Amino acid sequence: MAAACGGRGGEPRDNAVVKSAGFSRAPFGQVDGKNVFLYRLINARGMEVRTMSYGATIVSLRVPDRNGQSDDVVLGFDTLDGYLAPEPYFGAVVGRYGNRIAKGQFTLDGTTYHLATNNGPNHLHGGVKGFDKVVWEAEPFDRDGRSGIVFTHVSPDGDEGYPGTLNARVTYTLTPDNELIVEYSATTDKATPINLTQHSYFNLAGAGTRDILEHRLTLDADRFTPVDSTLIPNGEIAAVEGTPFDFRRPTAIGARIGADHPQLKYGNGYDHNWVLNGTAGQFRHAARVEEPTTGRTLDVSTTEPGVQFYTGNFLDGTLTGRSGRVYKQRYGFCLETQHFPDSPNHSAFPTTVLRPGERYQSRTVFAFGVKKD
Repeated sequence: MAAACGGRGGEPRDNAVVKSAGFSRAPFGQVDGKNVFLYRLINARGMEVRTMSYGATIVSLRVPDRNGQSDDVVLGFDTLDGYLAPEPYFGAVVGRYGNRIAKGQFTLDGTTYHLATNNGPNHLHGGVKGFDKVVWEAEPFDRDGRSGIVFTHVSPDGDEGYPGTLNARVTYTLTPDNELIVEYSATTDKATPINLTQHSYFNLAGAGTRDILEHRLTLDADRFTPVDSTLIPNGEIAAVEGTPFDFRRPTAIGARIGADHPQLKYGNGYDHNWVLNGTAGQFRHAARVEEPTTGRTLDVSTTEPGVQFYTGNFLDGTLTGRSGRVYKQRYGFCLETQHFPDSPNHSAFPTTVLRPGERYQSRTVFAFGVKKD
């Protein structure tokens, strides 16, 4: 891949704003003495993606509505400081293992590994300093009508308790068709679990404008993985038929979110993994969301076996995001394409173990459009 600009890893050597036909780059602050840069991608249809090297984070994503009016559809902050304070992983790549691992431990090849318990009794999103809290190397590109960023990070052996030196790569590509392609790859020198995902909170009405309960969701999933009271899968793969978890037809997110169902009480709403139909590893459609007032739509396709649908249950109005907008409960939803939570402790789940000589690969596409009627 040809570097878009000079310097190590494709980075310019100074802090000046750098622009090209498809992207620009500007300083965004420092973390641990490392410069953090903000990258802006834009296509000919006016879709704009801003992403930064801290956490390989999607900071902003602007798409048009049915009247051609663009607005930001992901939750985030105006400055780097917002991401340095405790916050709910807005827009970040989470890892080494996205989602939860029970009691912060797993056994692999006869050795038990102990991880941080940073979510009640469990390990969440890679630990205290997961991939969302490090500065990634970045290399922009602009070719064939597509612009993007390649982010790379080396996670050393023992990082947050995980075995093996992991070389991770995340590529964001903005296409002329208003698609954001997210591709993940990794290699390791020791067997290790890996489960990378993108943790953007979407609101197709416009970030911070209202809740997401009227958004209409379709999930291509006949089954889901029920959880215990700490949101760890109990090992069952259950049918959605006859439950509030049946989104096989377009359904308002808020239609059944308050139903008297133990799983909804455990999650304070939806915070569960759906088992996607089709063959894991094969790229296929996973979800569609429609927002009735703006007409904006989002289609998600992936190679992953599952998707975590989360409805911003723990947003509580204490966070003020971009343009002074306050993020209240259920002001955003996540569709985190993934392997299943706690897979290292469930042999019946698709494996998340990566071994030396293998390559972890995953692909998800977020495709934005409008529904005219």
